[in-house]
Amino acid sequence: ARLIAMPINLEQLFISPTWSRKINDTNSIGIAINLAYQMFSATGLQPFQGMSSSPGNMTNNGTDTSTGIGLRLGWTGDITPQITLGATYQPKTKMSKFSKYAGLFADQGSFDIPANYGVGIAYKATPQVTTALDITQIKYSGVSSVGNSSAIPLPFGSSGGPGFGWKDMTVFKLGVAYQYEPDVTLRAGFNHNSQQIGSNDAFLNLLAPGVVQNHLTLGGTWKLANKAELSVAYIHAFSQTVSGPIASTVGGGNASIKMSEDSIGVMYGW
Repeated sequence: ARLIAMPINLEQLFISPTWSRKINDTNSIGIAINLAYQMFSATGLQPFQGMSSSPGNMTNNGTDTSTGIGLRLGWTGDITPQITLGATYQPKTKMSKFSKYAGLFADQGSFDIPANYGVGIAYKATPQVTTALDITQIKYSGVSSVGNSSAIPLPFGSSGGPGFGWKDMTVFKLGVAYQYEPDVTLRAGFNHNSQQIGSNDAFLNLLAPGVVQNHLTLGGTWKLANKAELSVAYIHAFSQTVSGPIASTVGGGNASIKMSEDSIGVMYGW
């Protein structure tokens, strides 16, 4: 067996100027303009070049960039003094193509940002304790390079060609905030999402092994004497594995993806 290193890097930046308006005593609306910027690079994909519509634009071409403009709409409403509802919608953001990787991503390098929408409810159980539940749907199937099956019998990069086979994802988020002291807020949350990668697409997703389904978060915010705020957060993504067959055209066998993650963040605001 031969092990081939396949470093993949995708970075996304969103700058979102936002306008909001309180339309009455209990309802508010908002709109944000998403200015999106992406960077992508890939190396080590030479074994797949024979299956590409543009072999010279599949791998080892350095960093390519992509830009686009999208929208996000939102609403919140106070149903009672204790209960607040909310909803949000973001249509698909059309991005410019990764021309250096037109032989990898379907539709000649297209990599749009999928549409998503969600609803949520917050309940102020006591003056110190607030709980919240959000449900979000992410429409990966609307982006060919992500949602198309990896088994589509067309060359990589072609119109309607293979993608990563990601299914639409439903995300559930449950959180609680506790006002421990006037200047200290503690938070905890749990996130569960449906599995977007099926076993038949496991092999290609060695390039993008985002298979985790459960996340635990802990954190807090401290208000400082100068009216600034210091926030700390810890995220643990529990280990998850997806396995599936490798196509006979690239040697056959079985592929397994396993992923877990830990993250610590610190934010200072003023």
